[in-house]
Amino acid sequence: MNTVENVTKHVIDHRLPDSLEIGTGTWQWGDTLVWGYGGDYSDADVQQAFTAALDAGITLFDTAEFYGWGKSEKLLGQFIRESGADVLVATKFLPFPWRLFKRQLISALRGSLKRLGMNSVDLYQIHFPMPPIPVETWAQALADAIDMGLTHAVGVSNYTRAQMIRSHAILGARGYPLASNQVEYSLIQRRIERNGTLESAQERGIKIIAYSPLGKGLLTGKYTVENPPPGNRSFGARGVLPKLPPLIALLREIGDAHDGKSPAQVATNWAICKGTLPIPGAKNAKQAASNAGAAGWRLSSDEVARLDEVSAGIQL
Repeated sequence: MNTVENVTKHVIDHRLPDSLEIGTGTWQWGDTLVWGYGGDYSDADVQQAFTAALDAGITLFDTAEFYGWGKSEKLLGQFIRESGADVLVATKFLPFPWRLFKRQLISALRGSLKRLGMNSVDLYQIHFPMPPIPVETWAQALADAIDMGLTHAVGVSNYTRAQMIRSHAILGARGYPLASNQVEYSLIQRRIERNGTLESAQERGIKIIAYSPLGKGLLTGKYTVENPPPGNRSFGARGVLPKLPPLIALLREIGDAHDGKSPAQVATNWAICKGTLPIPGAKNAKQAASNAGAAGWRLSSDEVARLDEVSAGIQL
């Protein structure tokens, strides 16, 4: 069965399906600078992560032209072709300062589609707002991409509340919804709650896609002051690690009350309970299977409130 034809039925009225609880982020697939791709994990490992995610019922994979400078898209496309899987694919356009015209978004999208080996994607997003081009220009270009049948839904990423609302208005004038705003969101990064982005998105039917829901690994419980994350991730972690033990202890306590869920699974479920769509990354099959264990159940409102309280003073 043709993969592209098979996945398009999942996107209704240019929005992501409400049934989606969790997806898989593929930033790690090919990224050497932050994640050290090619060091302790390889192509074979991420292919096993893809397969494990599918086996667990996870069908949304989020990538970007910037991840590994196209490597992530190429790997994802290869895995989809080889598996014949029925999946949802999201990717992103980075508005470099030298990209000045709407047509350059269409050209970049065609490049992503070529690397993916597809005729269209399910969700195409603006990766970052970046000067000098206003967000309205790129919103118009996203609408053009839907008109051309190159994507079935459109979103933004790392947009402020105001930028998100402006983009939503432009797309609405063209007859399309803004499907999503992909932002960093976790127990230790709750900025979108404080600045109104989460509330405004939910008021407008814009799905918040939560990247780094595990705080780039800090919420797994595996890192300490004596054992910080490797590479560039250690810089942002240093100020948080000394404050983390009470939160990790609470994650373990709550996990034990839910049939032995791990701290990572509890932290990700918290993001689901907040009405967002988390997309934790996976370098290997074990991580992908663990991510899947965050879905299909819910924390109680009391547990969410306790996590809110303890994490409030531990913010990146």
